[in-house]
Amino acid sequence: MAKAIQKRTLETRARLIAAAKDIIRENGYEAMRVEEVVLRAGTAKGTFFAHFRDKDALMDLIIGERIDEYLDDLQSLPAPDTPKKMAEALLPLCEFMTSERYVFDVILRYSGAAAQEEIGTIATTFGRQVEILEGWLKTYSYRNDVSSELLAEGIHAFMIQAMALRFCALHNATAINDRLGPYLVAWLQPKSG
Repeated sequence: MAKAIQKRTLETRARLIAAAKDIIRENGYEAMRVEEVVLRAGTAKGTFFAHFRDKDALMDLIIGERIDEYLDDLQSLPAPDTPKKMAEALLPLCEFMTSERYVFDVILRYSGAAAQEEIGTIATTFGRQVEILEGWLKTYSYRNDVSSELLAEGIHAFMIQAMALRFCALHNATAINDRLGPYLVAWLQPKSG
């Protein structure tokens, strides 16, 4: 009996996620509404909340899965041998992460930087991204005055800064890659005084 309940619970959760993904494909992330998800999934609103705390918790899962797909692509690439090539390799991920203001806001809230008590899918992708960057940095010689982990965390921080400025009224005229490339050159290949 318990197996049937668990299977049904997993099927219901899968229907909710599939319905949400369909709505996102049609209308975008911000336009997705819980009411429409439950209608398409053929469930009650209370059922949605039995599976997800709120809309953003569902978005953590869906957006985190998409980030993981981009990270799979990055992991399959050979390590970029210049900061410029690194910025170019990171651009598709940055473009997804800034595809909508809502997406970027959810990513920031669920990255762990906002003191989330629960480590979700997005926070996990941030750790994975740093690991991929660290692997790239170990392949080529950049700075040796700091650890590759610190360099990777710095690259990640510069990515967030370059993406955040996309939504800034004063600085949004500069493309992400045009901002990220110089950041990475300055960070990875600083000029000696």
